[in-house]
Amino acid sequence: MSNPKGGEAYWKATLGLLTKILIVWFVVSYGAGIMFVEQLNAFSLGGYPLGFWFAQQGSIYVFIALIFYYAKKMGELDREHDVDEK
Repeated sequence: MSNPKGGEAYWKATLGLLTKILIVWFVVSYGAGIMFVEQLNAFSLGGYPLGFWFAQQGSIYVFIALIFYYAKKMGELDREHDVDEK
């Protein structure tokens, strides 16, 4: 990629994607697992309080989904900015 403007756009898009993913990660891990656990415990999932379930297992499922989402979106960004592996 010899175009400096194209490189800037690529990195801006990449940092935007990372910011969104980190916000979701923070909300799920800290918010659902620590800050809002009492409110979530009013509900249950599989016989366990939802706050406990989220802190123990739900956040792991979200993290795995974030990995797949990141890989998919980075592939799209790479193709869009013509930096993909051909």
